[in-house]
Amino acid sequence: MSAAQDPDRPSVPEVPPSASSSLQIRRSVHRALGGGAVADVLLWRRRNAAILAAAGATTVWFLFELAGYNFLSVLANAVLLLVVILFFWAKSALLLNRPLPPLPNLEVSDEVVSKAADSARVWINRVLAIGHDIAIKRDRKRFLQVILSLWLVSYIGSLFNFLTLLYVGVILAITIPSIYDKYQDHIDEKLGVAHNVVMKQYGTVLSRVQAQTTKEKKIQ
Repeated sequence: MSAAQDPDRPSVPEVPPSASSSLQIRRSVHRALGGGAVADVLLWRRRNAAILAAAGATTVWFLFELAGYNFLSVLANAVLLLVVILFFWAKSALLLNRPLPPLPNLEVSDEVVSKAADSARVWINRVLAIGHDIAIKRDRKRFLQVILSLWLVSYIGSLFNFLTLLYVGVILAITIPSIYDKYQDHIDEKLGVAHNVVMKQYGTVLSRVQAQTTKEKKIQ
């Protein structure tokens, strides 16, 4: 028997299980991307920033890949133009009693350097751990994963140059999380089927490698 409801306590509407699970899924995607401003941009919750990022990446790719401009010359000319504008702005401000250019305090704090060093340390330790598993523990599974990943990166790199690959990465980073956030159920279903197929093939290859290794040991 259910307990009687307290009349002084406000009633809370019940949320259907499907709605609560959907809300939890949406939050998990945002949390997986860091849960900050970057996640908002990748999920197009800050539409203006996402459009600006896509337009900026497209402009850079067009200038240096299609138009044939040199990166160093464009960067030097942009910095030169900025320095000239700031110089004449400051001179005119002193002559006309106008405010100086609103430049922030341009310095790198110890906290930023510490966070960057901690992040770099985590990634370096992961790479060293993978190398330890391959070289010392002779982990065949890890070895095959590294070989497959490096081959895939090499194959993709042979199809595009670095700038085009970087541009494609930026566009995919802006579009894929948003699409996955909208159609997560269907994508997870398809990915589950593909994952089962890949794991079956991977298990077949791994079993063949282990059988070949066992055979070589018996011969020796």
